[in-house]
Amino acid sequence: MPQTAEELVHAYYDAFNARDVEGFLSLLTDDVVHDINQGEREVGKQKFRQFLARMNRCYEEKVVDLFVMSNEDGSRAAAEFTVLGVYLETDDNLPPAEGQRYTLPAGAFFEIRDGKVARISNTYNLTDWLKQVAG
Repeated sequence: MPQTAEELVHAYYDAFNARDVEGFLSLLTDDVVHDINQGEREVGKQKFRQFLARMNRCYEEKVVDLFVMSNEDGSRAAAEFTVLGVYLETDDNLPPAEGQRYTLPAGAFFEIRDGKVARISNTYNLTDWLKQVAG
C-alpha cells in the first residue's frame, strides 16, 4: 500500500493506465466521493465501478506527464497531467465515436483519509475535447 499522498496518487494513475479496476478500487475509501468533470457527484465504490466500466467501454485513455503535489499532512493532493485517448464507443449525449484520438490537459484534486482516496475531483476542458472528437 502506498505510504504517502504522492505515492497514492501515482498508484491511482498507474492502476488507471493499466485498466486494473480492482487495483484501482482498492485505493479508494468505501464512501469515496467522485466529482465528475462538468457532471454529477457520485458517492461510493459501486458508483465508481460503474463509472470505470463506462469509461473503459467508451474510451482508451492513458495519463502521461503526471505531476503530483500534496500538503504537509498528506490529507490533500493535486495532480496535473495529459490524457492521451481514443474515443471507442459513443458515450451518452456526446458526438459519435469513430476511433478519434485526442490529447487533453487535465487536473485532479484529491482528499485522502486513512491512506486511501476519499474524494477525487477531475477537471478538463470539455469544449477542447469536443472540438478534437468532432473533427
